[in-house]
Amino acid sequence: MSLRINDVAPNFRANSTIGEIDFHEWIGDGWAVLFSHPKDFTPVCTTELGTLAKMSGKFANKNCKIIGLSVDSVGDHTEWTKDIEEVSGAKLEYPIIGDENLEVAKLYNMLPTDISGNASSRTAVDNLTVRSVFLIGPDKRIKMSLTYPMSSGRDFDEILRVLESCQLTAKYKVATPANWRSGEDVIIVPAVNNEEAKKLFPQGWKTIKPYLRTLSDPSK
Repeated sequence: MSLRINDVAPNFRANSTIGEIDFHEWIGDGWAVLFSHPKDFTPVCTTELGTLAKMSGKFANKNCKIIGLSVDSVGDHTEWTKDIEEVSGAKLEYPIIGDENLEVAKLYNMLPTDISGNASSRTAVDNLTVRSVFLIGPDKRIKMSLTYPMSSGRDFDEILRVLESCQLTAKYKVATPANWRSGEDVIIVPAVNNEEAKKLFPQGWKTIKPYLRTLSDPSK
């Protein structure tokens, strides 16, 4: 059964480049991005891990941890990290999970459960659906999930944008419109009626339609 938005992110224990982790315990009381890769030493993934290494401070400022996953051994990850840091010019400080037996990939529905075999005998093409991103909230529930083709590098500015949007919703009961960027106007969620909105947003709002009420970003 596929994971859906607001499902509890499955917990697991696994080896990583920082030692064994309990996933929910590692997340703690903040947010987390789990992003997966079909193979170490692959070109697109190398650029992705390096990009996140450079952006890790932006996520940390939003109380969001980053953790990678690749279906190879932790030893391979450690060697791959050298290439990632050389290519990106940034130190990779977040952990990478070693999922060589495909256990976490299956747990998160990235691969069919009947697939077997150690990752060392499989190619990136065999694992091509292990290209997912999960944004997980402090309540350990999935707030966003995306799966990309192997040939398309992921846009981590978009992941950061969604994180900022989800955090606004959680704190202020607002949503964000299409192509929204931090600091732009937001939307009062439909579940908030006008009487409640007056208490939450005494500065007022603009009514475009009865169901579409906008106001300035309340976090600014």
